[in-house]
Amino acid sequence: GGSGGGGGGGGGGGTEELTGELGALVGTGRGRGRVSKAELSQAAVEKEHEEITKVKNIQFIEMGKYEVETWYYSPFPSEYCDTERLFVCEFCLKYMKKKKTLQRHKAKCDLRHPPGDEIYREGHLSVFEVDGKLNKIYCQNLCLLAKLFLDHKTLYYDVDPFLFYVLCESDEKGYHVVGYFSKEKNSCENYNLACILTFPPYQRAGYGKFLISLSYELTKLEHKVGSPEKPLSDLGKLSYRSYWSMVLLSILREAPSTSIKDLSQRSGIKVEDIISTLQCLNMIKHFKGQHVIVVNKQEVKAHLEGMKKMRLAKPDCLSWQGPGGGGLLGTKQQKKNAL
Repeated sequence: GGSGGGGGGGGGGGTEELTGELGALVGTGRGRGRVSKAELSQAAVEKEHEEITKVKNIQFIEMGKYEVETWYYSPFPSEYCDTERLFVCEFCLKYMKKKKTLQRHKAKCDLRHPPGDEIYREGHLSVFEVDGKLNKIYCQNLCLLAKLFLDHKTLYYDVDPFLFYVLCESDEKGYHVVGYFSKEKNSCENYNLACILTFPPYQRAGYGKFLISLSYELTKLEHKVGSPEKPLSDLGKLSYRSYWSMVLLSILREAPSTSIKDLSQRSGIKVEDIISTLQCLNMIKHFKGQHVIVVNKQEVKAHLEGMKKMRLAKPDCLSWQGPGGGGLLGTKQQKKNAL
């Protein structure tokens, strides 16, 4: 599970909260006549913000059948921060201060899956594509919850430019959120993933790699190459390096003479990421100003055999015609009727 990538989505009523905090910091020089807003360095703002956000404001969340201890601060609206725990509807992600409020809400809430198109189904696993612009409150709530488990310095509060790919496990009660990744609708840098998280109850089950692999399956369907948003967290680097190594070695095992350009086109992985991965594997040399792949079949085999089996998205289970293009069950109303 864990976190990769930079920002990518943020949260609801918390916008004013955080903006207010930063506004207060920016205003610290006023009245002294020496430091203007423009002169207050970004580093100072970040340091002050770090002090404010160092302490967890919510200790526990109750969501579905799980009680989860939180890891980090998240900018929930101030009126929700004077309580030790929040109660969260596992289907619409609305958060509440009291269990009674949640129970009343559950009696009225008719959502049983994320509010988007189901684009992937494999047994009891489903992935829904949710548009931040069309489902703003849901996506903001998702990001506020995610921030409780992500150590990001910055969060984007405008969810409109993002798509959210929400992974769920389904049973007779509905679709339970396992994790998600977000992705910019239009990325100048060809980033195919902005933020990724597997929620704690579902970590260590291979879902992180599943989400990474899904991001590349979507990239390949767009006939593009992609890369996660930088900088990656340390955990993100490890997860991606492991995934890239497995994919590239699998291709090279079948076709040892594949060029870097062909590797990129077949895998959807950006050339820079391929080069850095092959350098780590000691399988690339610089010759006459060009990078040349050096493949030793025995080494490739040994690397692959030494790798833990990964849970990957299966292209055959994916039904996607581009962002907003519908999914396995078509309209949201059809999905509601199907439950």
